[in-house]
Amino acid sequence: MEPLIANSTQNIDLTIVVVSYNTAALLRKCLAAVYANPHPRYTFELFVVDNASSDDSVEMVRQEFPQVKLIANPDNRGFATASNQGLARARGNYLLLLNPDTEVIGPALWQMLGFLEAEPQAAVVGPGLVYPDGSFQESAFRFPGLGQIFLDFFPLNWRLTRSRLNGRYSRRLYNGEYPQAFEIDFPLGACLMVRRAVVDKIGLMDEAFFMYMEEIDWCYRVKQAEIPEGYRPVGLRFRPGRRRPHYWRIYSLPAAKVIHHAGASTRQFRQEMLVQLFRSRSYFYKKHYSLGFQRMARLITGLGLAVKTLQAFAGRLRGQLSKREAAERFKAYQRIWRLN
Repeated sequence: MEPLIANSTQNIDLTIVVVSYNTAALLRKCLAAVYANPHPRYTFELFVVDNASSDDSVEMVRQEFPQVKLIANPDNRGFATASNQGLARARGNYLLLLNPDTEVIGPALWQMLGFLEAEPQAAVVGPGLVYPDGSFQESAFRFPGLGQIFLDFFPLNWRLTRSRLNGRYSRRLYNGEYPQAFEIDFPLGACLMVRRAVVDKIGLMDEAFFMYMEEIDWCYRVKQAEIPEGYRPVGLRFRPGRRRPHYWRIYSLPAAKVIHHAGASTRQFRQEMLVQLFRSRSYFYKKHYSLGFQRMARLITGLGLAVKTLQAFAGRLRGQLSKREAAERFKAYQRIWRLN
């Protein structure tokens, strides 16, 4: 198979791709943190792919970070397409997707790269994410299941929302001064490093995802990738949605810390992003999961939308929502219903 990303005679250890959209102030901090933490041996290149920001993101990068390889799109092409633009030109042996609302702490990127070098079966690794105040943030998850769909609409109590049923890993795995890496289904796409050889095998991100779920799809495809000839898996456990043994492994490396401001780009169009989330979920289920799963997911989603609509109506009657806010929610729920 022909590689899907660029070949080069120049050896680069790491290619970093940052997709930006109207986050100039955060993007400045993100880039400054990367360049403030170089490695004495590893080399890297950095792409910023801007999705037609209306702020001064593009000009800021040109003036303050001339070493960045800037791709300025004339329109908003979504996260997957913009990421692929950078990945297609990458020369690194390892590839990093990094959100503009992140700040690398110390040698986090190099800890991740070193981990992939040391673990030949490791295809993807993500760091331990923290909020700007240093508090814990979820950074690793299990592939979506019906329990997660239900709890998304009906968060009965915090123990369930923090549990395996909702796709979480035990908090104990993140704890300690030097926590160990642990195997996961996928890391949050805010900071995700992947081995170039794996991308050559499974392909770039699926551009049918405009926003959300694209990193989950990518990691699912990693787990579904062809097992190398002669490899015989031993002691693998099968989980719902996983149809065969996997060779490539995906890890969280909580000792590598990255600040994540969480949702700076998507927060700008809240209701529109809600619709995009459910559109991406629907496409992911149709692409990877059984018809029975899809039917149950539609049933739970339909019930959840009905409850959300009633809650919005009640909020409007109590004066908790303005007429405009209620109308936006009703419109979003109707669009999601049609997707369902």
